[in-house]
Amino acid sequence: MKLNLNRPLVFFDLETTGTNIIHDRIVEISVVKLMPDGQVHERTRRINPEMPIPAEATAIHHITDADVASEPTFRQVAASLAQFLAGCDIAGFNSNRFDIPLLDQEFARCGVDFDISRARFIDVQTIYHKKEPRTLVAAYKYYCDKNLEEAHSALADTRATMEVLMAQLEKYDDLPTELNALSEFSSPNRNVDLMGRLVYDDQKREVINFGKYKGRLAEEVLAADPGYYSWIMQGDFAQNTKNAFTRVRLRASKK
Repeated sequence: MKLNLNRPLVFFDLETTGTNIIHDRIVEISVVKLMPDGQVHERTRRINPEMPIPAEATAIHHITDADVASEPTFRQVAASLAQFLAGCDIAGFNSNRFDIPLLDQEFARCGVDFDISRARFIDVQTIYHKKEPRTLVAAYKYYCDKNLEEAHSALADTRATMEVLMAQLEKYDDLPTELNALSEFSSPNRNVDLMGRLVYDDQKREVINFGKYKGRLAEEVLAADPGYYSWIMQGDFAQNTKNAFTRVRLRASKK
């Protein structure tokens, strides 16, 4: 195995009710845990999202309301899932922008304290787009010379993502095998929060990355406009984003 691991690397994929990080829910999750010694452990679980699955979502992943009616809710599996993921680095396809933020929001919603701040994120899509811009189906064909017959099945997509990363490491000699460097390579930007509402500048300071204060230092904005923090806390933002603003505010208050 060319990948240099010093702790488990989890590949995962979500099937969901939609693409809204705040409001949509998981209907299926597959996890493939790759151990440093090369062993592989797989888990797949369908989830009752406690909301109707829109027809357009079912058309993609073929999971219906009836399929998940008797399945556990995310709240019921959250603790065991968090334990399975604890101490792992995390990999996926478009995971930095979608799967990880949505999973984090699901944990926050049910009150499970899952700390991903120490995890290194490997987004196979970002590597692919930097090297050969395409979709997962095309990536699987390009790197593995296989057809992804069950695309949008969570387990098939998760297995394919792991195979693609291994093939990428074989193909590109300049692609790092050490997780810190690989995580940095596959990260599109320097996000503070998962959604990228805050980003780091060259001096490792948090900068607001949206809205009327885009480009301004968060600490300066929070000091000059106290109501802005209240607006963030009451707004339609992911809990992870709210936590990031809170950390900035608390740090500034101690100066």
